[in-house]
Amino acid sequence: MSFNSSKRQTTFTSQTVAASTRPAVQHSYGVTHVYKAGNAIGGVKVVGGHFSSSGVHGGSLDHGYRAGGWSNRLAVCPPLLTAVTVNKSLLTPITMDIDPNYQHVRTQEKEQIKVLNNRFASFIDKVRYLEQQNKMLETKWSLLQDQTTSRSGIDSMFEAYIANLHRHLDTLGHEKGRLGGELHNMTDLVEDFKQKYEDEIHKRNECENEFVIIKKDADAAYMARVELEGTLDNLNDEVHFLRRLYDMELQELQSQIKDTSVVVEMDNSRNLDMDSIVAEVRAQYEDIANRSRAEAETWYKQKYEEMQVSATRHGDDLRSTKTEIAEYTRRVNRLHSEIDAIKGQLKQMETQIIEAEERGELAVRDARARLKDVEDALQRAKQDMTRQVREYQALMNIKLALDIEIATYRKLLEGEENRMVQGIQAISFSRQTSEKYNSFPLETSGVTLDLHPRSLIGPESSHSFSSSSTSSKHTILTKDIKKSPTVETVEWVETAVQNGAAEE
Repeated sequence: MSFNSSKRQTTFTSQTVAASTRPAVQHSYGVTHVYKAGNAIGGVKVVGGHFSSSGVHGGSLDHGYRAGGWSNRLAVCPPLLTAVTVNKSLLTPITMDIDPNYQHVRTQEKEQIKVLNNRFASFIDKVRYLEQQNKMLETKWSLLQDQTTSRSGIDSMFEAYIANLHRHLDTLGHEKGRLGGELHNMTDLVEDFKQKYEDEIHKRNECENEFVIIKKDADAAYMARVELEGTLDNLNDEVHFLRRLYDMELQELQSQIKDTSVVVEMDNSRNLDMDSIVAEVRAQYEDIANRSRAEAETWYKQKYEEMQVSATRHGDDLRSTKTEIAEYTRRVNRLHSEIDAIKGQLKQMETQIIEAEERGELAVRDARARLKDVEDALQRAKQDMTRQVREYQALMNIKLALDIEIATYRKLLEGEENRMVQGIQAISFSRQTSEKYNSFPLETSGVTLDLHPRSLIGPESSHSFSSSSTSSKHTILTKDIKKSPTVETVEWVETAVQNGAAEE
């Protein structure tokens, strides 16, 4: 701002520069105030840098005053004091052409600062939430590690169970081999008994065949005896018939002899002796019959005795064979029952082995499925933890950048506050000096106001300010910036002029 008697000028300029690295708005501001009154020249210059998402660049607050031979350093007073003259034009009110939207811009900047502070607070809350999530993930990770330890115990238990099943399977295999050997021995024994049984059946068949042959011989002998008895009966009948015939012929001859009384004497050399002939024939036939009967009876008795002896012997053999067959049958049945029992046991053991193998395979598959599920869950947890760690690192980087910006803003604020304090002290010192050296003329040539807010903070800014101390400092900065230093300087100049006039 500069004072000139012939010209007053107020200029506002604004400029927005886009960042080159990311779509964030940079904000720049500049305020310059220069005044000249007679030989007194003073100036207030506020030059601000620009705010960006990556930090704060530049920024300074300079105050310079010169009143005659006085500047920001103490100057040597002139040896002579001149009269003080008053410019009446300074007593007239100053008309300042200020943009009417300036107050609206200040209000809008305040609202934007509040919005940015709220957004920064939301960022802080999100960082705290992510820290809680990180702690929760660390707890889950420790729990998963504990679960991995317990899973190793489950693996050892399953391995012990599988080893026990393998031992039981080996025992069943040995038992199966032993039972297979016993079954083979029993099969050989059954084959031996079967061979003996077949031999005994063959012998029995041979004995039955011999018995049939002997029975046929006995039947033939019986038939021969019957035939001989029939022949004997026929011969007896024939003998009786011949005897009756002889008696009848004898009776007829006697009757003929009785009827004829003629006695004829003749010489007959034949001299048939019928009685002797008949007796001889009878004796011969009786002898033949007796001999035949005796021979037949003797042969029959002999054959009958032989057949009885053979039948008794074969009967004993048959009974012993039947006894052996029954014994073999009982043994075969017992062996069959034992074989069936052994086969049932073998089948049951094979079923148990198959069931044990299936249970073992099912347990192994179940254990592998559980292990895979646990590994998948662990992998998902690792991926989630990695993703959240990356998000946490990104947020920590953002937080670090914000902390750096806040620290930079704090340093700038502290520097600006120090400079403002130094400027105020310099202004008060200049007022005291002007009161002492009031002999210097005070002239005002004109007023020029040049405000350069390089960029206004927009609502799309990607950074905000949080925490009570930081918010208060930035509020102070905003207030200090938004307080128009030109207006204060004008008020101070008017006060100085009035004081000078009163003293005069």
